[in-house]
Amino acid sequence: MIDYWPLLGIALVVIGFALRFNPLLVVAVAAIVTGLLGHMPFLKVLGTLGHGFNENRYVSIIWIVLPVIGLLERYGLQERARTLIANMRGATTGRLLLLYLGLRQILAALGLTSVMGQAQTVRPLLAPMTLAAAEKQHGELDDRTDQRIKAMSAATDNVGLFFGEDIFLAIASILLIQGALAGFGIQLTPFQLSVWAIPSAICAFLIHGTRLLLLDRSLSRHPRESGGPASFSGSEQEERGSRFRGNDEG
Repeated sequence: MIDYWPLLGIALVVIGFALRFNPLLVVAVAAIVTGLLGHMPFLKVLGTLGHGFNENRYVSIIWIVLPVIGLLERYGLQERARTLIANMRGATTGRLLLLYLGLRQILAALGLTSVMGQAQTVRPLLAPMTLAAAEKQHGELDDRTDQRIKAMSAATDNVGLFFGEDIFLAIASILLIQGALAGFGIQLTPFQLSVWAIPSAICAFLIHGTRLLLLDRSLSRHPRESGGPASFSGSEQEERGSRFRGNDEG
């Protein structure tokens, strides 16, 4: 006879998430309950949980990175980054993102995919630096341009990682591609796949790099949308002229 009581753990997960309890606590309780209902000794249940955590301990890195980034931001990391860019000559939004794209691809190709990323680099460093470069050239930015630059910063990280990591041999995506091709009778080694990933990475750099340089041109072409210097409208010019004439008459 099939014992359905261990499935109660699934119900506990659903109820816990629906009531918005702490997800980690809900999953841990559900796992313990499932093990006990499956007639496992309590110590064996704890041993299984500990073994799973030890085998996948890299998952807990995010709980270490986020507090560190938050602490650095609290003590002015973003402000320091903006100040650094403001004092650099020739720094533009597109050039900074182009440099980041190249570094991201090179490091990903070497297997260092966690050196840069959205949480540890884009939000606390790259986005503030690109915004500071845009404000330096065009003045205060409006919300639309601000969000556009942030989105382009995040996209640059994604493009660099996605098209750079496949050059590295020992990466999950290479093994996935190899397995998929093997299912169709195409036998390729990981080295062959990584070599053919190089032209894709070069094309991605050229295409997205062009987009980044065009971003600089679009910001310069529409300064008023960026909150920078712009020609005044007709009503504003008349108002300013009457104000100056009034001052002269006085």
